[in-house]
Amino acid sequence: MKKIYLLCLACIILSGCSSNVWGWYVINPTTPAGWVNIKFLVSGIGNTILISIVAAFISINLGLLVALPGQSSKKGWRIINRVYVEFIRSIPLLPMLFWVFYGLPIVFKSMGLNIPIDPFWGAVITLAISDSAFTAEIYRSGIQSIAKGQKEAAHSIGLTYAQTMRYVILPQAIRRILPPLANQFIYIVKMSAFASVIGMQELTRRANEIVVTEYRPLEIYSLLILEYLVLVLIISAGVRWLERKMGSNENQ
Repeated sequence: MKKIYLLCLACIILSGCSSNVWGWYVINPTTPAGWVNIKFLVSGIGNTILISIVAAFISINLGLLVALPGQSSKKGWRIINRVYVEFIRSIPLLPMLFWVFYGLPIVFKSMGLNIPIDPFWGAVITLAISDSAFTAEIYRSGIQSIAKGQKEAAHSIGLTYAQTMRYVILPQAIRRILPPLANQFIYIVKMSAFASVIGMQELTRRANEIVVTEYRPLEIYSLLILEYLVLVLIISAGVRWLERKMGSNENQ
């Protein structure tokens, strides 16, 4: 697989050297202008990672709060869970981002609150809410994978629902769902590109700004794809390590 990646990269570079159609000079690290463009593009990776980490942290906690009512024996709590999950999952990310960034401050203002939302928090809130519905479903599958006998045994010794979840069910469920939760982080990293439309200076926004000045979208966006590829491959390697780690723990 690595040889294929290298071969494709070599073909692109060679084709750029032999044809006037390509303009790889805009991201050529051997020229001052190309190196400046590369540094400008790569400098957006910090904001991309920061947005993703904060959004993932909020999503994991919010998803748990949404998932727990769905496991309740009371129908009302289960209805709340299903309404939230189905409603959030049905909204495309981009319209939700616009509503949070442009609409939420208006809602706050109508309540007498002056709470502005900058591009960073607009992106974080949107990603966290959007992903929380999927995270809640991951929690649900993990909780339901635990044998019902363990819950019944916990109740038989006098544990409440909250105590049963905290001390018996969740520790086992979280261990099982860590790999899929990590995969959701990859989803958040990729979806963070939408933050560019509200002015957040992350990878995609930096690429758009270079395209406007250099007029070489193919080359700039090719480098952008490569940046996301490297970032996702690193995260994927971490996820695979986590899966092996969890599997080795279960075998012990």
